Amino acid sequence: MEPGEDPGALSLHGDEEIIEVVELGPPGPDDLAEEMEDVDFDDEGAEEPDAEAWDSEDDEGVEDGMEAQDDSEVTFSLHSASVFCVSLDPKTNTLAVTGGEDDKAFVWRVSDGELLFECSGHKDSVTCAGFSHDSVFVATGDMSGLIKVWRVDAKEEVWSFEVGDLEWMEWHPQAHVLLAGTADGNTWMWKIPSGDCKTFQGPACPATCGRILPDGKRAVVGYEDGTMRIWDLKQGTSLHVLKGQDGHQDPLTCVASNQDGSLIMTGSVDCHTKLVNSATGKVVCIFKMESVTPKAPIGEGEEAESNSVESLGFCNVMPLAAVGYLDGTLAIYDLSTQSLRHKCQHESGIVQLLWEESSAVVYTCSLDGAVRLWDARSGKMISEYRGHSAEILDFAVNKDASIVVTTSGDHQAKVFCVQRPDR
Repeated sequence: MEPGEDPGALSLHGDEEIIEVVELGPPGPDDLAEEMEDVDFDDEGAEEPDAEAWDSEDDEGVEDGMEAQDDSEVTFSLHSASVFCVSLDPKTNTLAVTGGEDDKAFVWRVSDGELLFECSGHKDSVTCAGFSHDSVFVATGDMSGLIKVWRVDAKEEVWSFEVGDLEWMEWHPQAHVLLAGTADGNTWMWKIPSGDCKTFQGPACPATCGRILPDGKRAVVGYEDGTMRIWDLKQGTSLHVLKGQDGHQDPLTCVASNQDGSLIMTGSVDCHTKLVNSATGKVVCIFKMESVTPKAPIGEGEEAESNSVESLGFCNVMPLAAVGYLDGTLAIYDLSTQSLRHKCQHESGIVQLLWEESSAVVYTCSLDGAVRLWDARSGKMISEYRGHSAEILDFAVNKDASIVVTTSGDHQAKVFCVQRPDR
């Protein structure tokens, strides 16, 4: 770790949310978000669906090496290929949306796996899906850049747009505004359902990850060339650019902010994590991961083992941050001392991590098909849940941290009850 400039004047709170990755392309811009404050906040929640009945719990064959153990409560099996993404509706946490390699996305009920409706019409793998802040809309995006928005209660499409190859997509935390990053370096912003549009032009390389900051007025976007920009969403201008020594040497893979938006973390293929003051754009410190064991010499025809930062996030209740690496390391960093507090080793690569909203518990999913809960104070594993016969590709945790919904390369989504007796 190298100390950065300007470590003072930061309030170190946490935020556990992580960014998802997807892919988009180019349309004709209108002008969006002249005043984000003016966007209506519909208060209607999703209706209880008359779903097409559909029985979930089914036991499929387990691939070699994966255990047949299944700790899940519900299995959703309507996908016919790998399931890439999942989100829960923020208002009630009763609905999930999943998207997969079968070019399909489904909205379904978490309690019993019952289908509410299919988000039809995609022509490529659905790699992004998410509900608006009030659960009124659900957006689905495929790799080719086709984005569709559906009104949940009416189960009908209300808007669609085609951009370049999609990298990621995210809803605004307080408004019906959708942000997406594409392979041509652009970040798109639309008001939904009017479709008013604004674009933020990055460098001529993919906008690999992005996140709207909690104030709703700024967004942080990471790029394949190692740079990071903080954008003013209303003005359409770049407030800060981190590049060169301040940026990363390799593509950014993930970005996150703490609960009040004062701190940003960026993760990269270069295995470095940078902590950035969002107000000044200055790097506060850098967390570097050394290899756990010296690598054996590489024989002819063998490839060097690669490592990268895959996911990261801030704790809300303590000055802690978690970083998950492709080599299976979960690192818990203490932000007040800017030091490594715990290293929690997984057998295989970490795909994603999420913090509980109101405790120092961090969840990980990994390529071995398991979800694990870790106590960030002690560095000890609390529990482990299995049920997939292939790697977990994405997961979501509900607000009270009682259930986890996972998606996997085994074509299934599963719901796990993780309620603990100590609550």
